[in-house]
Amino acid sequence: MFSQGQLRYFVTVAEEGQITRAARKLHIAQPALSQALAQLESEIDIELFVRHPRGVTLTPAGRAFLVKARAALAAEAETAQMALALRRAASAAIVVGFIGPPPAITTPGLFAAFADSNPEVQISFQDLPFPRGATWSWLAEVDVALCHRPTAERGVSAQPVRVEPRAVVVHRDHALARHPELELAEVLDETFVGYHPDVQPAWAGFHSLDDHRGGPPAQLTNDQALTALQMLGILSSPRAITTLPYADAKLAAQVLPDVVAIPLRDAAPAVVSLVWRSDTSNQLVDELVEAAKDHASSDDEL
Repeated sequence: MFSQGQLRYFVTVAEEGQITRAARKLHIAQPALSQALAQLESEIDIELFVRHPRGVTLTPAGRAFLVKARAALAAEAETAQMALALRRAASAAIVVGFIGPPPAITTPGLFAAFADSNPEVQISFQDLPFPRGATWSWLAEVDVALCHRPTAERGVSAQPVRVEPRAVVVHRDHALARHPELELAEVLDETFVGYHPDVQPAWAGFHSLDDHRGGPPAQLTNDQALTALQMLGILSSPRAITTLPYADAKLAAQVLPDVVAIPLRDAAPAVVSLVWRSDTSNQLVDELVEAAKDHASSDDEL
């Protein structure tokens, strides 16, 4: 019977459309990958690919098999992640994902209160890339994430933690940098930081003000960010701007001396939230969410 490894090889080749490129991505030799695919086809007695000089394409049977292979790999990953979540819960541990500055810096009161109420709990923080694909899948490696809310979908819950203005983040040599504050009309036509095409469109669009413009900017950088660090790298030259929740923008300006954060007076605010998978196996998430509700209420932020 075929293995999960063979399924992973098959899916990667199907997605890349070329065995050489897939082998590089999988970090294995091309002959070994070709042999694994041939063995898979022999075991199931189905031709999955049509080989041609430029690569491979799926046969009709291959396209049908791809759906099942992806589902099998997703189920395997889900089982593994659930086991990890159960293990963390049993050992009184919780992993909090974040984008940008660590939560202990941007929202110290929440995590201090949670730690005081749960002194036996081990809290660890994990820097996440920008949301890609399904939010449910993006959250797989953490118990909960603190960030500007990604795409809402079934199976994902969110609890607002703080609501704050947006700020423009720009290099100090940019023409906008001399303004103490800005309005939408002054920035909508600027060049904005480009985001990797895999990043959720609504997430990327929020940072480039698509919600106020009605669509993407006319100009984006050729460099495309997939992480907060890559975004800051693009902002280290005066060619582009982006917007962030105000607290994150101020911290970015502290980290990069050549970057300034300018309040954006008339933009819709950013809602920074805890986001988690509704079927979480770690009950500590519920306790953190309750602490977030108390924190937001006591700060009159919501």
